[in-house]
Amino acid sequence: MIDLKGIKNIIFDFGGVIININPKLTIQALKQLGVYKAEQLFTDINITNALHKLETGKWSNYEFLLFIKQHSCKNISFNQITEAWNAMLLDIPVERIELLSELKKKYKIYLLSNTNHIHYKHFLTTFLASTKGISFQNFFDKVYFSFEIKLRKPGIEVFKYVQNDLKIKAEETLFIDDSIENIETAKMLGFKTHWLTNELVENFDLKSIRESISF
Repeated sequence: MIDLKGIKNIIFDFGGVIININPKLTIQALKQLGVYKAEQLFTDINITNALHKLETGKWSNYEFLLFIKQHSCKNISFNQITEAWNAMLLDIPVERIELLSELKKKYKIYLLSNTNHIHYKHFLTTFLASTKGISFQNFFDKVYFSFEIKLRKPGIEVFKYVQNDLKIKAEETLFIDDSIENIETAKMLGFKTHWLTNELVENFDLKSIRESISF
């Protein structure tokens, strides 16, 4: 049980916390396009370096799409790769939007996400549909996307960047994420944390979140 006493700010992760994701769908889609070692895109350090470059804005969308195209044994288009890359992005349950709306009445709400511009363009539409036209910038007090700020979790620098930019105290801030690596970094810096395990993510709605966080 997490006590929100003394908490003034809540920082949410996006993928796996606000929006449902399934990376296996992207891996399957890339395999169908003949992409070599598609299953290692998120695990092999040599391949994930490309993902890191994309998510920290060091690579353009073109450079990443070309990288994937060059790792395919088929003649595939950038549109096909983009569609496969976005396959992991699912829905945003209305219950989570309602929860964020409720929390925003009492707390400063922020978003900190490791993501890329390709995904951003896709889930921007999903978010607008889920919030009935309210954009990220209007829904959250401030949003931080890794490809824009050139920093990525679980690096210490990204948490320090957000803290300094917002001028907030770590002990007054709750960080919610589905990655234990990100949680451990935030905890080391003095943030209060809440790790959403797979089981909690699947049941992340108004009822279940109240059972794990006391209002």
